[in-house]
Amino acid sequence: MRLLVTGGAGYIGSVTTAMLLDAGHDVTVLDDLSTGHRDAVPAGAAFVEANITEAGPVLATAAYDGVLHFAAKSLVGESVDAPAKYWGNNVAGSLALLDAVRAHNVPRFVFSSTAATYGDPVEVPIAETAETRPTNPYGASKLAVDHMIGSYAQAYGLAAVSLRYFNVAGAHAGLGERHTVETHLVPLVLQVAQGKRDHVSVYGTDWPTPDGTCIRDYIHIADLARAHLLALDAATPGVHEICNLGNGIGFSVREVIEACRRVTGHPIPAVDAPRRAGDPAVLVASADRARTLLGWKPEHPDLDRIVADAWSLLT
Repeated sequence: MRLLVTGGAGYIGSVTTAMLLDAGHDVTVLDDLSTGHRDAVPAGAAFVEANITEAGPVLATAAYDGVLHFAAKSLVGESVDAPAKYWGNNVAGSLALLDAVRAHNVPRFVFSSTAATYGDPVEVPIAETAETRPTNPYGASKLAVDHMIGSYAQAYGLAAVSLRYFNVAGAHAGLGERHTVETHLVPLVLQVAQGKRDHVSVYGTDWPTPDGTCIRDYIHIADLARAHLLALDAATPGVHEICNLGNGIGFSVREVIEACRRVTGHPIPAVDAPRRAGDPAVLVASADRARTLLGWKPEHPDLDRIVADAWSLLT
């Protein structure tokens, strides 16, 4: 297939691009490099430096079989302080992209959504039928795009799949996390092992969990990326499917730190800190729908493997 990957110079987009190329697809990456890295675009992919609002001229150059949309602003705290950036880029930008997809008769659309659409869950593990009540503009912006995609599928026959990610970590094909502002736990802990930080902060030790720290669902980047290839094949004209992507296994903050200690051999000092407002105690996915609809299952659910693959790029 001829495919356009928006945000393909970022962490998840670049790994998915590498897998698409390995599978024999013809891939063009569109990225404005505001947060992505030009050297992360895998060899073999064409590259266009442009904003998602400028996708139309690219799609006009050939008959594209699908768009995989990763380009988004994704910092929760920033979304609270600067919501205009999130409504403008994530929502208005995605609307412009969907209009370009419609104008150029692109039949398939796979969207990088998020578990942040659910907010603070009532039940765990979280299924796609759970109420969506995001607690920040980032999650709300992604939910708005999910709604847009659903309406385009129904009205215009678009074959679409939204994949709601839980906590992505690890590395694949020499590609890993490289954020200017790092907020994810695994790379933050590994920065301590690298000597880039003195310690890692543990936000809250009195949560209603076995060791008092928050529990999250961590999924290997290779497993996550592979789901996008399966989603392209599973997409059905006129239907918008939504699938959670997670291991269905929860690991606490302390368990993640211990895994990083085992893998790196570094003591990794941890300092207890007060809870952060808005943090749920437990976020774990039910990925049964992805298993059924996409034929997908995690192949690398082991936490030490996820950490080791991330660490391998840093040593």
